[in-house]
Amino acid sequence: MRQKNEYAAGSVHHLTLHSKLLCTNMLDEPLERRIDVYVPAGQDGHGLPLLVDLVGFLSGGPNHTNWRNFGENLPERLDRLIGSGAMAPVVVALPDCFTRLGGNQYINSPVLGPWADIIRQEVVPMVESKFSCGGDGKRGVFGKSSGGYGSLVHAMLYPDFWAAAASHSGDCGFELLYLPEFPGLLRALASRDFNPSAWLDDFLAKNKHRGEEFHTLLLLAMCASFDPDPTQDLGIRLPIDTYTCELITERWQNWLNWDPLVMVNTKAQDLKKLKVLYFDCGTKDQYNLLYGNRRLAKTLHQNKVDFVYEEFKDDHNSTDYRLDQSLPKLVKALC
Repeated sequence: MRQKNEYAAGSVHHLTLHSKLLCTNMLDEPLERRIDVYVPAGQDGHGLPLLVDLVGFLSGGPNHTNWRNFGENLPERLDRLIGSGAMAPVVVALPDCFTRLGGNQYINSPVLGPWADIIRQEVVPMVESKFSCGGDGKRGVFGKSSGGYGSLVHAMLYPDFWAAAASHSGDCGFELLYLPEFPGLLRALASRDFNPSAWLDDFLAKNKHRGEEFHTLLLLAMCASFDPDPTQDLGIRLPIDTYTCELITERWQNWLNWDPLVMVNTKAQDLKKLKVLYFDCGTKDQYNLLYGNRRLAKTLHQNKVDFVYEEFKDDHNSTDYRLDQSLPKLVKALC
């Protein structure tokens, strides 16, 4: 049932990408990927800006076009923002980037796949060709949590491809985010002799999962993203000693090299190429992301990078309403 909405409904098109780049992944991921594409009412996409939605961990792009109880899905939100005049018309692509490890960080990994390249070299060209939208200076990327992290990293690494980026509660400040989780990871893996493949087989065979198991899955996905080792089982190696939980310096450094707080030290000047950079975080974020995002804002200010940073009184969950703040800013900059 469509939520009550006084505005004309846009159309959602379902494309299928046959990825050539994903064939290199170690997890035997399906190469066919669905891409949902929102086009505003009365439009065919021609000449409109393009936004790409990078979803958070444990989700996939098409999930954002599903029916939502007591709220709006993304197409309904876009209908309202565009129909009310709060935002100009825009095409939005929602690609399925899910993996057996629950998702990815939208960076290139020999384990999970070259997702940064897949987005830029396969997903975006396919959508732009089909709908005659986007193009240089008219592309933006946005997301929340892992998707927010992906947006930040893409903005830093590919500022000549993306012209605008928004990160909602994006991963930032790895020491505060991940270090508290490592003891729990060891407790979870101990029963399987610290064998990630054996743990994953057990996880996938279950009919029901506990919440803490998803935290273990996430950390294994981070290992496969930030410090992959194709010679290891599933390409996963831990950044900690399994007996003492002490950090393995070189392993952990590989993680830190992907922390936006570290990356910005060499990428701040590249961010000046963007038309707009927006990020926010809740003041009650239970994953300590508030402090990493505050530090990022501090560093950007010191480097004289234009940005918009906002905080709001909420935690990490169910904050899609923040898109009302970011999306109009992105589209205005791209028009």
